[in-house]
Amino acid sequence: MRGSLLELLREIPDHRRPEGKRFDLSTILLYAILAMVAGANSYRQMHEFIRIHRQRLNAAFGLQLRYAPSYTGLRGILQGIDPAALEAAFRAHAAIIKTQAKADDPTAIAVDGKTLRGSFDAFSDRRAAHMLSALRHADQIVLAHVLVDDKSNEIPAAPEVIEALGVKGCLFTLDAAHCQKNCSSV
Repeated sequence: MRGSLLELLREIPDHRRPEGKRFDLSTILLYAILAMVAGANSYRQMHEFIRIHRQRLNAAFGLQLRYAPSYTGLRGILQGIDPAALEAAFRAHAAIIKTQAKADDPTAIAVDGKTLRGSFDAFSDRRAAHMLSALRHADQIVLAHVLVDDKSNEIPAAPEVIEALGVKGCLFTLDAAHCQKNCSSV
């Protein structure tokens, strides 16, 4: 089925060398995403999720993962993924999902920023990561998100997210931080 998350994940380029590939990249990405949705917060927890649920997931998606990759193998695979390609796959999947809103109701999209817990790194002198996300109210799907630059804030990033969505006729909601006198209008 074109447009399924698995099909979109298959379009992500594989950074690994052809020799020695034991696992299909799209299968590992799908199972890792499902592990995170189920609450996995580390590579070890992702490994355990895949190890425990592998046969059931293989049957549900028609895949053939013979065994779960080690947590170090998962780390190597996932850290080499192109983040822009993964973001593009998620955006394409979110755009395909239809809302259940009534035809006469405008589509409402909330744009809000959050600082990611645990992303601060004092050893590397790195500030906590701040993400700006766009969430469709009707079905609670995240349509897009962008990393806010360290030397900036979410005010200049909001028009970028709205423009990147490319949607028209929607009602965008933003918090009070965006009530500036000289804010850009999109």
